[in-house]
Amino acid sequence: MNPLARKTFNAGFTNAKYQQFLTKLNDGLHQPVQFRIAETPVLLTAEFRDRLIAAGNDIVNAIIRPDFKKLTERAIPDKWRVANENDHPHFIALDFGVCKDDAGNIVPKLIEMQGFPSLYGFQVLLGDVYKDVFDIDDNETIFFNGLDKSAYLGLLKKTIIGNHQPDEVVLMDVNAPEQKTAVDFYLTQRYLGIPVISLSDLIQEGRQLFYMANKEKKTIKRIYNRLIFDEIDNDLEIFDKVVDIRKPLDVEWITHPNWFYRVSKFTMPFLSGDYIPKTQFLHQIDYLPADLENYVLKPLFSFAGQGVIIDVTIDDIRSIKDPENWILQQKVNYHPVVQSPNGGVKAEIRLLYLWPNGDEKPTLAINLARLSRGKMIGVRYNKDFDWVGGTIAFMPR
Repeated sequence: MNPLARKTFNAGFTNAKYQQFLTKLNDGLHQPVQFRIAETPVLLTAEFRDRLIAAGNDIVNAIIRPDFKKLTERAIPDKWRVANENDHPHFIALDFGVCKDDAGNIVPKLIEMQGFPSLYGFQVLLGDVYKDVFDIDDNETIFFNGLDKSAYLGLLKKTIIGNHQPDEVVLMDVNAPEQKTAVDFYLTQRYLGIPVISLSDLIQEGRQLFYMANKEKKTIKRIYNRLIFDEIDNDLEIFDKVVDIRKPLDVEWITHPNWFYRVSKFTMPFLSGDYIPKTQFLHQIDYLPADLENYVLKPLFSFAGQGVIIDVTIDDIRSIKDPENWILQQKVNYHPVVQSPNGGVKAEIRLLYLWPNGDEKPTLAINLARLSRGKMIGVRYNKDFDWVGGTIAFMPR
């Protein structure tokens, strides 16, 4: 972390300025942000930025392997397999914990990964407001690969809209206006001009899909998919009431729902390197490690940290009925690298890639960060703490 930038930021920080920041952030939004935003951005050194980039490159190289689909075929639950899968994910998100290695170096360690969009719209606004209110130096940026705001939004448009008209592309979630991430949906609408709809708004005629806008039926050529099947897993009869999007339809997916499963915890046992914690499928382990306290047990098919067992015991492992659907992963010990007025705070940084059709490989574009004082990153582990929540990392250009 950048000690000089941190010292400057903390010296100028006041709670009044933080409230000003939140007011400006929420000004003009469809509704106020529904999750906690941290008091501070993460301020990276060029050295740590380069380590993040190198770590991400190693993982991306595994995803673009010719046999990646074959390796990950079992990752997709049969009940959620969707027809007409394309050949690559349009979005890749890689979550790294900020840790300290045995030599005392601050290093990234992979926590999670997903072939699914994240807050690609909201992070732009968040970076702008942090910069304006807290006077972040002009030499610091939230973007990678030489992108600025204009070039980034151009790449986002190329990825999501492509050669179509904005009204032919819809951003869709189960019940879009009610999602905690709806702020991102409506900012994406503002930036790109695409409509935001819910699953129930889809109209099917043969293999074609439509939606209604100003009492006019509009053709859907692309779906910018924000729907995660885990959210409707308890309502298996939902497709008796709405369009069954798993069926063959004349529509492009950005990104196809199958990639949510292919690029996920399922991928991690196939990765190796300095920035990858040792990860194994539970059913493939011949001998359990003697130091189980240094491992976590994770279900492959869960969302937002649900079902993770942090303090693993032999009894926990013996109780698993489907070991092929679990991984045992070496614990990643976050180091409290962000200095707040009340001590160190742990950080996680998500690298966000865009991969439009026609590009040879994904482009690292922007980032998301989260701060935590709890046992894990996430809202439920950080109630009643300050200097925690969603944020973004600035780094030298």
